[in-house]
Amino acid sequence: MAKAKKTETAQEGDVVKVHYTGKLKDESIFDSSQNSDPLEVTLGTGQVIPGFEKAVVGMGVGDSKTVEIAAEDAYGSYRDELVVEIDKERIPEDLTVEVGQQLVLRQAEGPPIRVKVTDMTEQSVTLDANHPLAGQVLTFEVQLIEIVSSG
Repeated sequence: MAKAKKTETAQEGDVVKVHYTGKLKDESIFDSSQNSDPLEVTLGTGQVIPGFEKAVVGMGVGDSKTVEIAAEDAYGSYRDELVVEIDKERIPEDLTVEVGQQLVLRQAEGPPIRVKVTDMTEQSVTLDANHPLAGQVLTFEVQLIEIVSSG
């Protein structure tokens, strides 16, 4: 007896290729794969934000959709406790720091932390460890290009 061919839709565990464009509320584009190779990702492994994965699951090859993703399913809420003010003396003398600059802080244990310099005074520097897109609702236009392998 021949096995019925399953309808090809993306499922958790599948390796898929997608094209996407990510926009903010003001319609400005913050990321896109349109002028490059499609993004290849294994669904259900946390390689991309949860809302993006949820949007792709169930799509068929060639399908396109636009999905709005709440901050909780994207980069999380903005957390005030991730903003710290440190004494300027703690900044290495050979490092010039400016507001808007991105820095990577190395910890004794654990992964490095990316921070942004958000304020400076004569005595202190304010660092923000929130993801740049934390607290924002994101809109993605997604097109499933290929299901590379089924999980």
